[in-house]
Amino acid sequence: MSTATSLFTPFPPFSPLPKTTSKFSTTFRLRLPSPITTLRHRKHSPFAAFSTLPGGGNNSGGGGGNNDNGKGKGGSGGGDENAGDENRKEAMIVLAEAGRSMETLPKDLAAAIQAGKVPGSVIDRFLGLEKSDLMRWLMQFDGFKERLLADDLFFAKVFIECGVGIFTKTAAEYERRRENFFKELEIVFADVVMAIIADFMLVYLPAPTVSLRPSLAASAGVISKFFHSCPDNAFQVALHGTSYSLLQRLGAVMRNGAKLFAVGTTSSLVGTAATNALINAKKAVDKSSVDEIENVPILSTSVAYGVYMAISSNLRYQVLAGVIEQRMLEPLLHQHKFLLSTICFAIRTGNTYLGSLLWVDYARLVGIQKPQEEENPVLVS
Repeated sequence: MSTATSLFTPFPPFSPLPKTTSKFSTTFRLRLPSPITTLRHRKHSPFAAFSTLPGGGNNSGGGGGNNDNGKGKGGSGGGDENAGDENRKEAMIVLAEAGRSMETLPKDLAAAIQAGKVPGSVIDRFLGLEKSDLMRWLMQFDGFKERLLADDLFFAKVFIECGVGIFTKTAAEYERRRENFFKELEIVFADVVMAIIADFMLVYLPAPTVSLRPSLAASAGVISKFFHSCPDNAFQVALHGTSYSLLQRLGAVMRNGAKLFAVGTTSSLVGTAATNALINAKKAVDKSSVDEIENVPILSTSVAYGVYMAISSNLRYQVLAGVIEQRMLEPLLHQHKFLLSTICFAIRTGNTYLGSLLWVDYARLVGIQKPQEEENPVLVS
């Protein structure tokens, strides 16, 4: 019996051999992601440095939705965790290559890295923008920082839009007033200032962003949480590991529409009130001009302009920034910044002209502009 037992004793030690082999292969697999992540980041970082499609643009939104942490809720939780881990590794690799630590970054950006919300391309862009004194100063403001991280040409587009607005508005005022242009210079100035404010907000509000906003408190209402999770541009490309549902993208249109209604109504209210004050002052000095110049209806004009900005301007600038520029032009011309800026200038000028035509039709439809005033319309966005 003892002999038989001793003959079969070698077999138990033989059975763990597959486990040992399996343990070795598992360890081997776990060591692979680090060099793969490094190679993938280094391969795409030149593209990501110029493109506004961070994370490679693989996730163009839809389907999932966004929670307060910026991670998509659609699909499996494991996929979200993997995307967050990949983003975190890429960001840490970029910081290590630049010789930077988390402590040297803004708190909101460091928190986003820790949460896995931003890929390495966003950090790469931040480090590049930080080299400019002007951009570093602008990125102290959260709104500018979120927009510059999504589009490093954002500031240039603001100048393009406001510059086009000043030129077209002044040209239209001169065309309408002709010999009275310099006599009514105060009115012209008020109109141009109103147009500049509106043009700035039309670039700022619908611009794609890299959201660094913290989560809302648990006590926040359902509506507040919903609009907090919506993108700033309905058509913007989502970061890697993030997705937006169709409802959230529609929410972006509604939220920006409400903001632009307030901006349009307020700017028009201030502009028309200032215009009427200057007209009345001129009438008091020059009695012969009493019948020549009529006061502009303040309330109806302001509300009508607010509605126009909330619908027409909102939709056109959402499509311009999110579809034409971010999804079409920038992937093709991300290495040719001057050509990209030139095309953006041409498109935005055409959009401003289109806005003036639509405004004339709309103003005639709601009855705030008389037929004789339509011959030389003022260009609006």
